[in-house]
Amino acid sequence: MKNQDEMRGKLDQAKGRMKQAAGDLTGNDRLRGEGAADEAVGKVEDVGGRARRKVGEAVSKVGDKIGR
Repeated sequence: MKNQDEMRGKLDQAKGRMKQAAGDLTGNDRLRGEGAADEAVGKVEDVGGRARRKVGEAVSKVGDKIGR
């Protein structure tokens, strides 16, 4: 199950892609740049969230194996 960081990352990526598309349609370089930045931030949030989830799952598995 995805955590909040992953969900926020996916949302920011989508927002960034929408801003980039709007910037492309209107010829607005600033909007296109904001979109690229939002998408990059979203990717970082997603990867960080995914790593956090994987670590949590690994810790949980170790706990299960030692009879927690």
